[in-house]
Amino acid sequence: MIRINKNDVSVNKFLDGTLLLKEQIPGKTEQGTSKQKAVLTWLFESNEELVTLIYLAGHLRSHGITELSLDMPYIPNARQDRVKTTEDVFTLKYFAQVINWLHFASVTVLDPHSSVSEALIDSIRVRTPEIFVQKVIDRIGGTENLTMFYPDEGACKRYAGMFKLPYAFGIKNRDWETGDIRGLSVSGMTDCIRDRKILIMDDICSRGGTFYFSAKKLKELGAKEIYLYISHCENTILEGEVLTSGLLEKVYTTNSIFTKQDKRIEVFDYE
Repeated sequence: MIRINKNDVSVNKFLDGTLLLKEQIPGKTEQGTSKQKAVLTWLFESNEELVTLIYLAGHLRSHGITELSLDMPYIPNARQDRVKTTEDVFTLKYFAQVINWLHFASVTVLDPHSSVSEALIDSIRVRTPEIFVQKVIDRIGGTENLTMFYPDEGACKRYAGMFKLPYAFGIKNRDWETGDIRGLSVSGMTDCIRDRKILIMDDICSRGGTFYFSAKKLKELGAKEIYLYISHCENTILEGEVLTSGLLEKVYTTNSIFTKQDKRIEVFDYE
C-alpha cells in the first residue's frame, strides 16, 4: 500500500497488466499552485509497488512538489544484506540504489534489519520501536514483574538499552546446513524469568520459529506469561507453530507489512 500525505493511492491496471494511476496533487488550488512538500508512505505488500513509487515520485515532482520524502517502515530486500558467492544477487544494494536515484529529501524507516540498510540508503532516518513497545507494556499491565527477552545477541545489543528492565537473551542452536533452529539456550538475568511476565522483542518474523523455541524454553524456566512484539510481522506467521502452540498470550506488531486479521495479533498503525 502506498499513501500520499496519509491518503491511500488507488492502483488500477490496463488490460495488459501495466499500471493505471490517477492522483491529485496534494494542496493544489484552482489557480494551479500547490504546496512544495509531500510525503509518500510505503507499507510494503509486493515488489510491484516499487514501480508505483517511481511513477508517483515523478508525477508529484512534475507538478510542483519540490521536497518529497519517503516513509518506508519496512525495508524490502533487507534480508539479503550480504552475499557469500558470485551467484548471490545483492538485492538490497540494488534496491537502495533505486531509492537513492529518486532523491528523496529523507527516507524514514522503522527498526531496520541491519546496519547495512542504514549504510546503503541516502538521507535515512531511523525510527526506533520504543513507542510501540511502550504501548505493549501498557497493554500487559506495566513494568511490574516484567522481564524483557531478546532472541539472540544481535537483538540484545539493539534493544537492551531502551528499557531499564531486567532482561535475558537467547543463544540459538542452528543447523548451519539447513538453517533450521534445533533449540535455544538462555543467558543473562535468568533468575528474572520464573513466575514473571516476559516480553520477547525483535525486528522481524516470518513463521516464528525463533520465537517458538524462545517461548518454549522460557516456559521450561518457569515464565508465567509470555508476550511477543515484532516491528515487522510477515503474514506467514499464521502458518507457524508459534501461534498454535499456546505458549504466547498475545502477539503485537505494526502494519508495516502485516495485512491479515487474527484475534491473537494486535496491530498498531505505523502512522
